[in-house]
Amino acid sequence: MDAGAPVNAPLDSIAVVMMSTVGNAVHTLPVINSLKAHRPEARITWILQRGGAALVQGHPAVDETVVFDRDRGIGGLRDLRRALAGRRFDVALNLQAYFKAGVATSLTRAPVRVGYDRARARDLTWLFSTQKLPARPRAHVQDEFLEFLDFLGVPRRLEWGLEASADERARYAPLLPDSPGPTVAMVVGTTKPEKEWPAERYAALADRLVAEFGAWTVLVGGRSAREEEAATTIRRLARNPPLDLREWDLRRLAYLTERADVLVSPDTGPLHVGVALGTPTVALMGYTNPKRYGPYRRFLDLMVDAFGEAGEDYAVTAGHRPGRMERITVDEVAGKVERALRDYPRTSPRGQPSP
Repeated sequence: MDAGAPVNAPLDSIAVVMMSTVGNAVHTLPVINSLKAHRPEARITWILQRGGAALVQGHPAVDETVVFDRDRGIGGLRDLRRALAGRRFDVALNLQAYFKAGVATSLTRAPVRVGYDRARARDLTWLFSTQKLPARPRAHVQDEFLEFLDFLGVPRRLEWGLEASADERARYAPLLPDSPGPTVAMVVGTTKPEKEWPAERYAALADRLVAEFGAWTVLVGGRSAREEEAATTIRRLARNPPLDLREWDLRRLAYLTERADVLVSPDTGPLHVGVALGTPTVALMGYTNPKRYGPYRRFLDLMVDAFGEAGEDYAVTAGHRPGRMERITVDEVAGKVERALRDYPRTSPRGQPSP
C-alpha cells in the first residue's frame, strides 16, 4: 500500500501497539475509546507492558490485553509471538517509534499495519508498516497518537475512562477518609532522576501547605529505591510528614489521584493520570519539554515551567535539559497549589459514586 493513503479496511479486529510508559498508556486511551465508540462491535487488543496493563485492567473499551515483558528481551518477543499465534487482526496501529514495537506490530500479521511517517519513525520502525501517517512536524505526544484516528477516518473523542469503579471505591476508600481541609497528593519519583524535584523541597512544601491551607498531604506513586529514599528524607525533614500511600497498584493510584483536591507531580505517569481524571495538577517540568510531554490541554496555568528561559519560545523538538528541576522553588509550587484550590475548587467529593 502507498504511504499516506487513507485506510480502507474493515475495523472488526484491531491491534494497538503501545508498549512503553504508564504516561503513554494514558495517552493511548483516547485512541482506544474513539475506536470503540466508532465501532462498538470491534474487538480491540492492546499490546503493552505490565504497568500499563495494570492501569487499564477492566477498562470497558479494551477487550483484551497482551502483555509484553520488555525485560526478557528477545525472549519477550518470543513469548509475544506465541501469545498472538492464532489471532486475526484487520488493522494494527503502531503508536510507538521503537524497534521492538515494530517487531510486535509485524507479529500481529495484520494486512494493514499503520505507523509513523519515515521522519518520525525512529529505530527503523517504518520498515514494519504497510501504511504511514502523513508527514507532520513533531507535536505533543497525545496529538501524535490522535493522528491515527484521523488516518482511519474515526472521530476523535478526548475520553480516558480511568475513574475508579464502584468496587475500587469500596476497596480503597478507607485509605483516605474525608478531611476538613484540602487533600494534596504528591508524586516524588520518576523513571529518571533528572526529572525529579528535590525531596527536601517536598518536605518544606508539605509543612507550608499544612500551615497555610490546613491541607492533608499524601504521597502517591510506587516504591522504587529512589522513591523510598525520597520518602525517608521527607519524613525526616517535615514537621508534618505526609501520609505515605505509595504502593505498586496503579488502580489504587488512580483512585487516590481522583480523590485529591490537587496533585503535585514531575513528568511521570501519575501526572498524566491526574490530568486525565480532571484532578487539578501542578506539573513540575524542567528536564523534559512541556510542549511535548507536559499536561495535555488542561491545567497549563498550574504548570511550573523550568524547562525554558523567561520569555523563551522553545520548539516542541527541543531536547532534554538537565539541571532545570533544581530551579523550581517551594514558593512557586505553593503558589500554584493556592491557585489550584482557588480556581479549580472541588464541587463534590472525588472518588465517590455519582448521584
